[in-house]
Amino acid sequence: MYKKIIFLLCSIVFVSCNEDAKIEKEIAEVPVDFEVVRFDRKFAEATPNNLNELKKQYPKLFPKQFPDNVWIEKMGDTIQQEIDAEVGKAFPLFENQKAKLHSLFQHIKYYFPKFEAPKVFTLTSEVDYKNKVILQDDYLFISLDTYLGEDHHFYVGIQEFLKKNFKKDQIIPDVANAYAEKYVERPRSRTFLAHMVYYGKLLYLKDKFIPETADAEKIGYTEDEFTWAQNNETQIWRYFVENELFFDTDTELYSRFLYPAPFSKFYLQLDAESPAKLGQYIGWQIVRNYMEKTNASIEEMINTDAETIFNKANFKPRK
Repeated sequence: MYKKIIFLLCSIVFVSCNEDAKIEKEIAEVPVDFEVVRFDRKFAEATPNNLNELKKQYPKLFPKQFPDNVWIEKMGDTIQQEIDAEVGKAFPLFENQKAKLHSLFQHIKYYFPKFEAPKVFTLTSEVDYKNKVILQDDYLFISLDTYLGEDHHFYVGIQEFLKKNFKKDQIIPDVANAYAEKYVERPRSRTFLAHMVYYGKLLYLKDKFIPETADAEKIGYTEDEFTWAQNNETQIWRYFVENELFFDTDTELYSRFLYPAPFSKFYLQLDAESPAKLGQYIGWQIVRNYMEKTNASIEEMINTDAETIFNKANFKPRK
C-alpha cells in the first residue's frame, strides 16, 4: 500500500510538472513588444540648453505646474547629481531587467489576453520608497534609486524592514505586484479574512506572473523569514482560530498582520522572531489550496468572495 501511495504521488507530481512545462512553452511564444526609456540617464546628461527638447520628447515627465527653473535647479543640485551617479553605477545597462520584464509581460498576457505591454520609464525620485513602481495608463515608471541595495548610504536612517527590499532583485516582484493590484479589486468587507484573501490573490497572481522567482522574494521576505513562516504555520493558524480573528472587523489587525513592519504583533514572546505580513502569508496558502482543490480559473478566483475561498480551500497548516 505504501509503495502504491508513493507511486500515485510521484505520478501526480510528474503530470503537474509536464503541464507546467507545457504552459511555460506556450508563454514563451506569446508576442510582446515594449520600449524602455532610460529617462534617468537622459536627465542626468541634460543641460539647461537642451531642457526644452527633453520636455517636448517626454512631456508626461514634466508637469506643467512646475516652471523651467525647477528643473534647471534640479540639474545643478549636488544631491541629485550624486543620485544620478550612483544609479549610473548600479544600472549602467538595463538589459537583464528588460529581459525579465519581457517574460513578466508574456505571462501577464497569457493569463489576461487583453493586456498591452506599457512604455517603461526608468527614473529617479529622491528615494521615494513609497512609490518605487507606478502604473499609470499605458506607462510604467520604475524609480531606480530605490533599488541600490539595502546597505547603500542613501538609505541610512530608513528602517531595516523597508530597506531589505531596496535591491535589484525586487524590481520584477514589485512590478508584478503592481499589475496584480490592477486585476484584483480591493475588498469591500472590513473582515480580516477578506483582506487576508485579497493579499493571497495578489501573491497567487505573482505565482503565475513570475514562476521562476523565489516565494520569499514574491512576498518580500528574506529566506530566513520565509522559513520561519513555513515552520510556524500551525502556531499562526491556531492563534488566528483561537482568537476568532478571521471575521473580526478591527482594522488594527491590518497593521498587526498584513502591512510591512519590523514583525507581526501577536503580543507574545515570539513577536521579535516573527516576520511581518503573516496574514498575507496565510491568505496566500488559503488561495493556493483553493486553486488546487477546485481547479478554478484565474478569473473565477479573482471574482470569488473571500468566505467562499476560505470554505472551499479547507486549508490545513503544515506541521
